[in-house]
Amino acid sequence: MIIFLGMIGAPQIILIVVVVLLLFGGRKIPELMKGLGSGIKEFKKATKEDQETDDKNSEKK
Repeated sequence: MIIFLGMIGAPQIILIVVVVLLLFGGRKIPELMKGLGSGIKEFKKATKEDQETDDKNSEKK
């Protein structure tokens, strides 16, 4: 799987963008990006909370 990461270039990214536009249409893209952004924000928040919990537990020991 990691081998394929080096093979992604500009033509592949353009192809992915075109396919996404065809599948979802131009009007749905902002909604998808908003959902993606809020998902990333929630992930960062959960990661930070988990790290703080681990720090508190390590201080107690």
